[in-house]
Amino acid sequence: ENMIVQVRTFANFRAILGKDLNVKLEDGSTVKDLLTSLSASYQGFESAVFDESGQVKEYVILMKNRKNIDSLGGLETELSEGDEVAILPPVAGG
Repeated sequence: ENMIVQVRTFANFRAILGKDLNVKLEDGSTVKDLLTSLSASYQGFESAVFDESGQVKEYVILMKNRKNIDSLGGLETELSEGDEVAILPPVAGG
């Protein structure tokens, strides 16, 4: 079974992905599965999100339905049909 997840993009991620997306994933997919799928499809996405060790960069914010995934299950947060995932770049400035 497949499901559709909405991806909202901002700043440099919008430049890479082009616009907000509807991404088809297998049921039970996680945030990490979504990022892996986007990395395979869009050049430059992987290096924008992940560091050399394959961890999400410290300052990249991932939100599921407007909640930070850090307060849910991190990259293992399960996604469901119709969920909205927002990918926000580091906040500029000090």
